[in-house]
Amino acid sequence: MQKPHSGHLERENQVPDPTAVPPLRKSTWSNSFNSHGYHLFQAMRFSIEEINNSTALLPNVTLGYELYDVCSESASVYAMLRILSVPGTHHIEIQGDTSRYSPTAVAVIGPSSTNHATAAASMLSPFLVPLISYKPSSETLGVKRQYPSFLHTIPSDKYQVEIMVLLLQSFGWVWISLVGSDDEYGQLGVQALENQGTQQGICIAFKGIVPSSARPGDDSMWNMMSRLDWARTTVVVVFSSRQPARVFFESVVLANLTAKVWIASEDWAISTHLSSVPGIWGIGTVLGVAIQQRTVPGLKEFEEAYVRADKGIQGPCPRGSWCSSNQLCRECQAFTAQEMPTFGAFAMSNSYNVYRAVYAVAHGLHQLLGCTSGACSRGQVYPGQLLEQIHKVNFLLHEDVVTFNDNGDPLSSYDIIAWDWSGPKWTFQVIGSSRWSPVRLDINKTKIQWHGKDNQVPTSVCSSNCLEGHAQVIVGVHHCCFECVPCEAGTFLNKSDPHRCQPCGKEEWAPKRSQTCFPRTVVFLAWHEPVSWVLLAANTLLLLVVVGTAGLFAWHLETPVVRSAGGKLCFLMLGSLAVGSCGLYGFLGKPTLIMCLLRQTLFALGLAIFLSCLTIRSFQLVFIFKFSAKLPIFYRAWVQHHGAGLFVVISSTAQLLICLTWLAVWTPLPTREYQRFPQLVMLDCTEAKSLGFVLAFIYNSLLSVSTFACSYLGKDLPENYNEAKCVTFSLLLNFVSWIAFFTTASVYQGKYLPAVTMLAALSCLSGGFSGYFLPKCYVILCRPDLNSTAYFQASIQEYTRRCSST
Repeated sequence: MQKPHSGHLERENQVPDPTAVPPLRKSTWSNSFNSHGYHLFQAMRFSIEEINNSTALLPNVTLGYELYDVCSESASVYAMLRILSVPGTHHIEIQGDTSRYSPTAVAVIGPSSTNHATAAASMLSPFLVPLISYKPSSETLGVKRQYPSFLHTIPSDKYQVEIMVLLLQSFGWVWISLVGSDDEYGQLGVQALENQGTQQGICIAFKGIVPSSARPGDDSMWNMMSRLDWARTTVVVVFSSRQPARVFFESVVLANLTAKVWIASEDWAISTHLSSVPGIWGIGTVLGVAIQQRTVPGLKEFEEAYVRADKGIQGPCPRGSWCSSNQLCRECQAFTAQEMPTFGAFAMSNSYNVYRAVYAVAHGLHQLLGCTSGACSRGQVYPGQLLEQIHKVNFLLHEDVVTFNDNGDPLSSYDIIAWDWSGPKWTFQVIGSSRWSPVRLDINKTKIQWHGKDNQVPTSVCSSNCLEGHAQVIVGVHHCCFECVPCEAGTFLNKSDPHRCQPCGKEEWAPKRSQTCFPRTVVFLAWHEPVSWVLLAANTLLLLVVVGTAGLFAWHLETPVVRSAGGKLCFLMLGSLAVGSCGLYGFLGKPTLIMCLLRQTLFALGLAIFLSCLTIRSFQLVFIFKFSAKLPIFYRAWVQHHGAGLFVVISSTAQLLICLTWLAVWTPLPTREYQRFPQLVMLDCTEAKSLGFVLAFIYNSLLSVSTFACSYLGKDLPENYNEAKCVTFSLLLNFVSWIAFFTTASVYQGKYLPAVTMLAALSCLSGGFSGYFLPKCYVILCRPDLNSTAYFQASIQEYTRRCSST
């Protein structure tokens, strides 16, 4: 646009599709008429005339324009150079302050391709000439550092890619093929879709670019079709310009690739250029992203009126006839009302973007020229000033809000469309739309007619979803291809990482194929449990009986029975049994440090003292009756040096040292056991796993064997001194108890294992007490006639006679 000295805006420049020329001529650059470009420049003419005929927007200002055909890169560069030239000249002035530069036009609408738009933006940006594009949607054009004067009335590909990814996710399609055109639109779109799709868990099984030189069915396209078929994807996203997309789908029809879902980018989603491909109706389901459908009120009637007003007929153009400033025409033609280009939805959608772009410039001029008062000022208009005002526009155009964000993008949304072949001819229907902040989709899935049986939604996955609690172990390079492996016990599958089973914490557990961990149950042998009450009662009863026996023996200390049992040595034996019995209380309740230190050591030490006393008592009886006469010197030395007491002290001290070493080196500590049961935390002590426990147990076992040996040697002693049967019984009960304990412990490691240990120890102590002391208590209480000196002397005499006779 240019502001001439007459005080009105006289010219505006637009760059539409390749044949944006006066409407009745064909360009020498093309062999076929471009109806789409025709509709675009007619939309521009219509919008300018509408604005010029309005007294509200730009009163006393008339907009003018120039049209350029940019069917090639060179034509686009030529057009931009003409626009940037000083009015009335063919040269461009390079000034230090480009903001005060006044070129031929103050704004540019177009061009239609991304490549041409990029070249145009690169040339116009240094001079801050507004470039408002109605078709290119590349995200790179929104980089203001490179293209500060670029705006567009179509949403950026950044949002289109986001919508496509959301569309794929809404149907669960994660295994797709991706095809693009060999231009900036297709290449950048494919790259952006691959990046965003991969971030959202979508795998690209095949990615291909349609060469710009490709033809339907040629070697390059057959190779692409083979690879596409080999990829075995149900969904194919085609991010392509219209012409390469047509070549691609003609090849698809030739290769008979059917039963797929094709996702269309905005450029061809509703284009009849694609829907007219022979046989395309059989390729499957076509969904696409399209600009929200809007119409330019009165445009169709405007074109019809234009055709009716033109009475020319097709014929040769006059010699040197110029269709536009850069086209030499070779053939001119006229339309009739019956043969004029049809107005499809795609053409109307793009025409509306042209319409909106012209109105954006007009509203920017409205603010710049101060037209709110009813008249516009007649000052000089510089492109940089106009660019600043265009960025600020915010107006309502036929119920459509027109405004731009900081990147020059409009606040427009997309429609989701589906191709429909159910009627007599092709059409499409809107099945959803997008919303911003945040980006989301609203889709009515019931409107879609799927190509499969029973109208079922197709699936497009490399591997089917795993069952709950199964990890997806990736096979190959794509994370969408995996094997399902069940999570083992003690691990779980976190939804945030479906590829690896994660271990539960120490205080947690999980069964096989679990998706979560559960708290472990802390267990120990509590005081209030029934088995604890039984063991507590039994141990307390034993302790009371031991104390009672001590009192009974003290009362009858001088009687033959007590003296033959060991006299005062019996109190040491009863005391050791009491100490061992007291230690058994440590097996009940929650383990503490004191309990772990004392329970096994007190029992082991008490049992060792008892067995030492029992061993030396049995040894003394055998020695007195059998060897004292044969070894009088040894017997006198034994009596003189208190051999019995010395043995007990040494034997007990040895066990005491073992227990102290056990406590010092292998200190029994409370522990939380996690290995026995996956769902339980066992509270226990560590003493059973230590070498100290083994040494103490072996030592007591040796004492038991020596006791048995000594008592067995005295099996033929006088009846009152013959303790072989009773000692054998008590030791046999001891052995059986511990054999039963170790057998049980080898197969059972539950919370009642301390109860089993306590029961074995209690049996051992009870057996020792009952085998040695109960018969003597019976004689004292029930057979006092046998507790006399005369009876004992008679028994000894009987033993002497029996020995003499043998």
